[in-house]
Amino acid sequence: MSSLNKVFMTSFFNSIVLYLLAAATPALAQQPIKIDTASVTRHGPEHGSLLIIGGNVGNTASVWNKFVELAGGKEKARIVVVTAASGDSAAYDQKDINEIKKITGIKDVTLLHASSLPEANSDRFIAPVERATGVYFVGGRQWRIADAYLNTRTHQAFFDVLKRGGVIAGSSAGATIQGSFLWRGDTSGAETLIGDHVQGLGFLKNAAIDQHLMKRNRQFDLVDFIKVSPKLIGIGLDEATAIVVQKDTIQVVGKSYVAIYDHDTILKKNIPFLLLKEGERYDLKNRVLISPPKTAK
Repeated sequence: MSSLNKVFMTSFFNSIVLYLLAAATPALAQQPIKIDTASVTRHGPEHGSLLIIGGNVGNTASVWNKFVELAGGKEKARIVVVTAASGDSAAYDQKDINEIKKITGIKDVTLLHASSLPEANSDRFIAPVERATGVYFVGGRQWRIADAYLNTRTHQAFFDVLKRGGVIAGSSAGATIQGSFLWRGDTSGAETLIGDHVQGLGFLKNAAIDQHLMKRNRQFDLVDFIKVSPKLIGIGLDEATAIVVQKDTIQVVGKSYVAIYDHDTILKKNIPFLLLKEGERYDLKNRVLISPPKTAK
């Protein structure tokens, strides 16, 4: 084994220990949010939809139109925008609400910013989430979202949005936080792939999610990790590109590509990842590309 691989494996083992400890440790005496292991889906939600965006979505119409549709239409949608900030250590801005209102035409948009874990466990704080048809996590640093909401009552309320048939969306950090394993979650910076925060919010089960994929030349970063993690699926999204996840089916929306990292594909076929473009669909349960329907000649 090369010295580089030894370093990786040591880091990987230590991070798995942290991940298991985090999953077993209540936040402020709250019971951890438990993902149903008896779920009929392997990775995706049983109800509702995920919209996972690779960053710099801008005014990409196909992505925003899908968000509006999944949230119930601009007249009926009730959206909560979640900052990638926690406590007083990171600023948040009303412009996040104004931009989403302008791009989507949705009028009912509320900003959610937790200043403390007790606040994220309070009835008053949860109230907007309990009536929401959609949640949108903005970019920033994914570990801040984990610090603010992981294993809190608000975290459970996010899951309840899905149970009601709503949508959970997010771009950049707001994409990565949706996985169960938190990729690039170190407080020192995003270049540390497996860091001091390794538990995501888990809307996409048994998954690690990367973003800004090709723009930042990250397309090979997940390969070694998935190679030693057979139960996990890796998903990398380029900018202005998203996947819609419904049950165990994903479909690509947007301008660029999505990479799928599967353990067996990497080891048995020696293919590091599968690239999908707009409109293409993938079966997460069986880990195969879904062929488009044949058209009559």
